[in-house]
Formats: sequence, structure tokens, C-alpha cells
Amino acid sequence: MSEARLGLPDLGFGVGLRTVHYQHILRHQPDVDWFEIISENYMDSGGRPRHVLEQIAEQYPVVMHGVSLSIGSTDPLNFEYLEKLKTLAAWTSAAWVSDHVCWTGVNGLNGHDLLPLPCNEDTLKHVVDRIRIVQDFLERPLVLENPSTYVTFTDSTMSEWEFVTRMAEESDCGLLLDVNNVYVSCFNHDLDPIEFIRSLPHERIVQFHLAGHTHCGTHIIDTHDNFVTDRVWELYRLAHRLTGGVSTLLEWDAQIPDFDVVHGEVLKARDLIHDNSELAPGTLSSESTQLSGTSASSSGQAARPATVPQPAVFVAAEVE
Repeated sequence: MSEARLGLPDLGFGVGLRTVHYQHILRHQPDVDWFEIISENYMDSGGRPRHVLEQIAEQYPVVMHGVSLSIGSTDPLNFEYLEKLKTLAAWTSAAWVSDHVCWTGVNGLNGHDLLPLPCNEDTLKHVVDRIRIVQDFLERPLVLENPSTYVTFTDSTMSEWEFVTRMAEESDCGLLLDVNNVYVSCFNHDLDPIEFIRSLPHERIVQFHLAGHTHCGTHIIDTHDNFVTDRVWELYRLAHRLTGGVSTLLEWDAQIPDFDVVHGEVLKARDLIHDNSELAPGTLSSESTQLSGTSASSSGQAARPATVPQPAVFVAAEVE
């Protein structure tokens, strides 16, 4: 592991820890660089999940990824939740703690979805103030991820990449760049994913996420249930070049295949960046990455039929 930005290490190529893979991991101790856990799956649990996590944390670096911080909510910060988060981070020796630039509930209710924020000055100040409080409480940098989005706000006055950049710089937090989410959001809102990635503060990116999605013809849903698509791989190669490389994580949260399949998918990222061949001219041009109605996955599978379902059809809690 080499030291990277914000004093956080480059852990290499990891996968999300999921219960269906517990037995395989404990039995075979696979040659994976690190694991990312969903924080909420272990904050209040005991028994087998904690016992398994304890064994894994003894052998592999662990990163915590949350889905309920709700940094953008107007509710007061939940310090009981933050205390549990801090305790779990200490118990696992987590390399860092991450969550999303979103809100998940209001009036004390958790909707278990990552809801978008309007990108304007008022929201920015609100989020920056809350990040500072959280970082002071956790006594460590907070790393925040760009979520996939399906709606925009009429009162947004800046782009998402400007919002995220200013948020990171003003709060002194880290960024988790979900390359698949950039692709999904830019398709849904008719934006340029290359401009998005190029416009970020690359020195603050400490982690990448990669995942598969469902292409519905008129929009894309971030389902984490398939192989990474070729266009997302193109964007990942660009992001890697711009950052110099940071910890890379493969997410697969539905229709989860055998561990070796999931691990093999993130190892494609390692092979991709270790490939010294130059891209053909125009491969990563804005024109080539403006998406059409279909997309081929890296496995050669065609995109799913354009059935045009609504995003709500796919809503499922990320907490197991």
C-alpha cells in the first residue's frame, strides 16, 4: 500500500463484503486486496455477522461505506448514529469512513434511498457545515460519494461537479468517485460524463466505485446487478489517469454471482490500467461517450430491453 491524498492509503482492488460470500471468504481466504462493508449492516448487529467481520478485518484492510448519514437532510445530525459509526470504525480499524452526498430522510424517518440535493449556495453551506461537524466528531476525514440521480431541481444554480468540488474544498473532506454513477446521472440528465470527471478536484479523490446498471432506453437505473459496461470502463481509465490511481472497489448488490466472478470483475480494472497500450484517437472524446439507447457490457452481453420502467420499480434497501 502506498500513501495517497489526505493521508489515506491506496489499498488496491477490492470488493464489497456481502453475506452470500462469507463462507467462501472464510474457507478460501481469497487473494483480494481489501473489503468494503455497508456500515449499517454491522453497527447494531452481533452474532455471526460481527464474528465473520472480525475474522476478515484481522486479515484484510476494511473500509466502511454508509447509506444513512443523510448529510444533506434538514434534520439535526444523529449523534447516536455517529457514535456507533465511530465505534465500528475503531473496532474494524477502518481505513476510512464514507457515505453519499444526499439525504435519506426527514422528520426522523429513513426512506432508505439516496435522494438528490439541489445544487445551490444554500445547500452547499448547509452540507459543508454538517461535514465539518461530522469530521470533528469522527476525528477523521469523511469521504463522500456522488450518487446516481434521476431528477434535477429548478433552483439549482451550479453543476453537480461544481457543487461537489466546492463542498470538498470548503469542508476539507475526501471524495469517493463512483464512475458508474457519473455515467448514469449524465445519461439521465443529458450531460457530458467526461466534463464531469475532468472538472473534479482529483487530489481529493481517495476511492473509486465501479458497478453495473440497467439501461431502460430512456434512462439508466443504478442497480448494481451486472457487469461493468464498456463505457464505464472508458471513464474509469480516464479517472485513473487524472488521479494517478486510487483504491478501486467493485459493487455487486443484486443477483450476486459467485465470489470469483465479482473479484474477477474488479481485477479487470487492474488489467486495464496496467495495459500500456494507448487508446485510439477519440476513444475518450465527449462525442464517443454521449450515450445511445443501448450499451454493451464488458462481458459481451447486450443491454436489457428498453421496457421504460420507473426508477421506483428498482428501489431496494442497500442494507442487508
